Amino acid sequence: MAEEVTAKTFERILSADIHGALAKNTSGEIVGLVHWITHRSTWSIEEICYLEDLFVAQSQRGKGVGKTLIEHVFRWSMDRNLKKVYWLTAESNHTARRLYDDVAKRTGFIHYEKQSD
Repeated sequence: MAEEVTAKTFERILSADIHGALAKNTSGEIVGLVHWITHRSTWSIEEICYLEDLFVAQSQRGKGVGKTLIEHVFRWSMDRNLKKVYWLTAESNHTARRLYDDVAKRTGFIHYEKQSD
């Protein structure tokens, strides 16, 4: 990823355009992170929450860090009366999908996108 994209992302997090949280281990090392945004929807009156990015250090996967970060976003959203939290993942991301199948309902939607030239 280009350094300017990373810089802009952190600028947006600091300005509250994008929300974020970190997970630390008992030694204070960062072992995971999550970013999310809220937006309006044509399917509900309330805003909804898109969990845009979830990352857990390889050494910490399977230890509850990802679940804790997802639960953090869910509690944050419910505290603000948001209708739902949703996210996407790669079909081939089997490790993450085991967690996601445990904490949420798979909707059956398939993601498409088209980028500008």
